[in-house]
Amino acid sequence: MPNNLALGKEQFWSRRQLLKLGLGGTCMAGAAALWHATSVNSKSIVKVPPPEIAASEGVTQPMKMLRNFDYGTLKQENGRTIREFQLTAGTSVIQLNSAVSYNIWDLNGHIPGPTLRVKQGERVRILFLNKAGHSHSLHFHGVHSSDMDGIRPVSNGSATIYEFDAEPYGVHLYHCHIEPVTRHIAKGLYGMFIIDPPKPRPPADEIVLVMAGYDINDDSRNEYYAFNGLPHHYMDNPIRIYKDQLIRLYVLNIIEYDPAVTFHLHANFFDVYRTGMTMTPSEKADVITMGVAERHILEFAFRYPGKYMFHPHQDAIAENGCMGVFEVV
Repeated sequence: MPNNLALGKEQFWSRRQLLKLGLGGTCMAGAAALWHATSVNSKSIVKVPPPEIAASEGVTQPMKMLRNFDYGTLKQENGRTIREFQLTAGTSVIQLNSAVSYNIWDLNGHIPGPTLRVKQGERVRILFLNKAGHSHSLHFHGVHSSDMDGIRPVSNGSATIYEFDAEPYGVHLYHCHIEPVTRHIAKGLYGMFIIDPPKPRPPADEIVLVMAGYDINDDSRNEYYAFNGLPHHYMDNPIRIYKDQLIRLYVLNIIEYDPAVTFHLHANFFDVYRTGMTMTPSEKADVITMGVAERHILEFAFRYPGKYMFHPHQDAIAENGCMGVFEVV
């Protein structure tokens, strides 16, 4: 097992060297798509409406992030399958609205970072390169050894490897764990980490929603909020879904500085799979309360066409950017 120690400048690994290490095994690049295709019931077809606007490029890509899962690269090493991911921390400037820009740390040039997806029991390897100007790390929620816990700083210009078995199944997350942790998370170093159960869930239109806040004046209070990186985006550009089709929302609250928020769906109720660690819903609701780093799977289908809002039920949070619309067609 690789040692999870940051590489000092005298042992600095360039990005080329890091990728070389990662490409040392036998790659199965198409395996991710194959796994996804064969993990659902082939007799059931999930249809996704075409978006009315093209997915944006750049740091914030809310429309692309909705249904974009990173399955990594499969490799064979010493008779064992490894699912490998490459994550690079960097710096960016995002435009929160026409008047306000904000400096962030990003992962692979995006905020939030990629939604990583694996299957329970797989060996996971994360190649982490820090190019963000400060010391950072990646801490994954789940079960792993202490030396893979991501609390040791990785200095700027250095790289490290995290490697562990994916367990237990559920909706988890990863984030920087360098002090002040609140600030490092709030400025963009976070993402969702999904571990699928051994037996696949029923087919559904699967959608990711990550709630986050922006403290633009360093007063430990958020002035703006967002789903998937950009305030108000899904109000201006509704998420299109089909009538009567099962929707599976992977929802994560990573809003720092606010102790808890709610998630409310208009004109409907959802089944709640707490932390995604069950195949049976625990309850049915139209509002659920989530603390920082709490996450759940919410499943529902809409009976009637139309536009339906979703948002935290704290009005100030919703009105300052954390608000969206499902357009049922």
